Amino acid sequence: MRAVKVIGAGIGRTGTLSLKAALERLGYAPCFHGRHVLDHPERLAAWQAAADGERVDLPALFDGYAASVDWPGAAFWRELVAAYPQAKVILTVRDSQSWYDSVAKTIYPMFGSSADPRAAEALRVVPGLDVMTDFTRRLIWDGPFFGGRFEDRDHAIAVFEEHNAAVRREVPAERLLVIEPGSGWEPLCSFLGVDPPDESYPHLNDPGRFWGRVAARMAESQAKTAGR
Repeated sequence: MRAVKVIGAGIGRTGTLSLKAALERLGYAPCFHGRHVLDHPERLAAWQAAADGERVDLPALFDGYAASVDWPGAAFWRELVAAYPQAKVILTVRDSQSWYDSVAKTIYPMFGSSADPRAAEALRVVPGLDVMTDFTRRLIWDGPFFGGRFEDRDHAIAVFEEHNAAVRREVPAERLLVIEPGSGWEPLCSFLGVDPPDESYPHLNDPGRFWGRVAARMAESQAKTAGR
């Protein structure tokens, strides 16, 4: 079973998809991201169990991946840090107010409330998305992370800031890198002990691209259905 070498403790909308692309460019491939949950339908039951607080085999859930970023992995950062004692930890952070605005335009209407008509259509079209949305709500939006209070802006921001503070407190400094979007290759490559590539750091974090990826996943699912 492959060991995870890099653990992303930063939560959604802190540049995690850009970090995923960067890590894969540096050889930490594949890197698990929330979008990969649907790539392994046989693991959905285990994710549901984890969301319910049951003990699960985390290394089995992350089998085949060299790194992990974003939710749902970031919800289990403590367990992953313990399970992979040699892994390095990266905490992606950003301004709290802009983070909230970004989440409110993207992953919350998609997975937290499904209020956006694009989310409702995706749930209808993409196999397994209903299961993923259900356990994500139980784990993050309605569960122990936001406690059903994400729409309370002050509460959600306090939760975000405490999460980041907890990672800083609990992960040994020599094992932790804290970076913001726009930091570029230098701090990441220095932390990992690799040479920076001769290319721009990935930038995949804007809300428009988020909904574009949702549309692409829907088109992929519809094409598979039509081809049967």
